[in-house]
Amino acid sequence: MLARKRMIWGIALVIVLAAAAAGGWLWWKKNGTHGTAKQEALTPVKSVSAVKDSYDVIVTGTDPEGIAAAVSAARNGLKVLLVDGRNRDILGGLMTLGWLNTLDLNYAPDKPVIPGKHNFLDKGIFQEFYDRIEGTSFDTVTAANVFYDMVRKEPNIDLLMKAKEMKPLTESTAEGSRVTGLELVKEDGTRQTVKAKAVIDATQDADIAAAAGAPFTMGREDIGDPKSQMAVTLVFKLSGVTPEVWQSFRKQSDSFDEMSAAGFRAMKDYVSTNPERVRMRGLNIGRQNDGTILINAMQIFGVNPFDPESVKDGIAIGQKEAPHVVEYMKKHYSEFKDVELAGTAPELYVRETRHLIGEYRLSMTDLLDNRDFPDAIAYGSYPVDIQSTNAKDSGAVMMKPIEYGVPFRTLVPKKVDGPLVVGRAASFDSSPHGSARVIPLGMATGQAAGAAAKMAIDKGITFRQPIAVEGRHRRPAGQAGAAEDGAQNVQVRSAGIYEA
Repeated sequence: MLARKRMIWGIALVIVLAAAAAGGWLWWKKNGTHGTAKQEALTPVKSVSAVKDSYDVIVTGTDPEGIAAAVSAARNGLKVLLVDGRNRDILGGLMTLGWLNTLDLNYAPDKPVIPGKHNFLDKGIFQEFYDRIEGTSFDTVTAANVFYDMVRKEPNIDLLMKAKEMKPLTESTAEGSRVTGLELVKEDGTRQTVKAKAVIDATQDADIAAAAGAPFTMGREDIGDPKSQMAVTLVFKLSGVTPEVWQSFRKQSDSFDEMSAAGFRAMKDYVSTNPERVRMRGLNIGRQNDGTILINAMQIFGVNPFDPESVKDGIAIGQKEAPHVVEYMKKHYSEFKDVELAGTAPELYVRETRHLIGEYRLSMTDLLDNRDFPDAIAYGSYPVDIQSTNAKDSGAVMMKPIEYGVPFRTLVPKKVDGPLVVGRAASFDSSPHGSARVIPLGMATGQAAGAAAKMAIDKGITFRQPIAVEGRHRRPAGQAGAAEDGAQNVQVRSAGIYEA
C-alpha cells in the first residue's frame, strides 16, 4: 500500500512539474526573449473584391499604426476601409518591408511583478502584437502574418492593397476645410470616390492631412534648421548566423538577449566609400528565424522622401555601400568572419519628414517634466534619440524621460476637420519627436484614433469639439496609466483605447 501511494505521489509530481515546465515555456515565449524557431510561410494578402461607396472610417496606410487604428475602429463597431497606397504586397510597412525588426520600447517605470517579464507603457493592440512575435526583435514574416491575421479576423474591415492614388475629398468650412472621404485610383486604374465620416491618416508622412491643407513644419524647421532632417537608413541582412555566432555578439554588446543585440560602437570609425552621403554608427541587430540577422546602422544623407527618384538613389547608394560595410565587419570583428551579405531592405527607414501643427504640440519641456495631460491617450519613455542629420553630425541622445503623456490633441490638425494623424508625423516638436516617433507609441495613438472616431460619430461632433480640457499637469513618476478625470480622457479610456 505504501509503495502504491509513493508511486501515485511520484506520478502526480511528474505531472505538476511537466505542467509547470509547459506553463513556463508559454510564458517565456510570450514575455521573454527566447531565441528562434522555424520560419513561417508568408500568408498571401488579399484585397476586398469590391470597395463600398461609403464607410464610417477610412484608414490610410498599412504600417503598424494604421493596422492598430483600423482594428480599433472595427472593434468599436465601425465599418472600416484600410487602404495601402505604396504598392505593397504585405502589411506592416516599416517593420516588414523596411526591415526594422528591433522594437524601440517604452518601458513603464514600475518594475514587473514577475522577474524578466517586460512591463510596457503601451499595451492594448501593441501588446497583442508583441505577445505573438518572437521578442524584442522578431522575424519579419512572423510580423507580417500577425498583422494580416489581426486585420482579416475583423469582419468590419475591408482591406484595399496597392491603390495608385489616394486624395482627400474636402469641403470648405468657416475655419478651413473638412475631409469627407477619399478619391481613389485602384490597382486596375479605375477611380472611385469613397465617402467617410472620419479619416485616420496613418501614412508615414501624413500625406492625406497635408493634401487637405493641414499645417506642418518640416524636419528641424521648428528649431531654425529647415534644411535638416534625421538620416534615413537602409537595413541590410547577414546570413550564416548560427546560435554560436549569435552568442559571440554578447561580449561586444551594450545590451543583449536571445533576439536583440546593440553594440559594436567602433563601427562609427568605418570610412565610407561615399563619405558625404553615408556613415555608420554602432550596430542594432535583430535576429530572424532563418539564421539571418538584420542590421540597422547605415545612415544615408541627402534623401528627399517625397521624391521617388531621390528615394531610388538613396537605396542604390546603400546597396552599393553594404558590401564594403560587411567586408569591414568581417575584417575587424571575428564574430562576423563567417557571415555573408544576404540582401537589403525593399524600403528605406525614414525617420523624419512632416511634423503636424495640431491643437497641441508636444514639447521638449513636456518630456523633461514628465508631464501627463487630461486627454492623454498614449505614454512614452523611450530616450530622445536624435539621429545624425549629416555626415559630420554624430547625433545625440538628449535625455531619457521617465514617463510622459501624449495628448489626443496632438492627433488633431489645425484648420482641417475630419482627419486624425497618427504615428511619427503627429503634432510633436522635432526634439521630442526623437522619442515619440517610436512604433509602440504610434500604435497606441492609432488605437486611440479608432476609438475617438466611434465617439465622434456617435455624438455627431468633430474631433475638435470634445477637447474641452486645456492645461496640463505632472503625474508623479511610477503611476503608470493613472489618469485625471478629464471628460475627453474618461470617454476615450472607456472605449478601450489604452489599457493601463
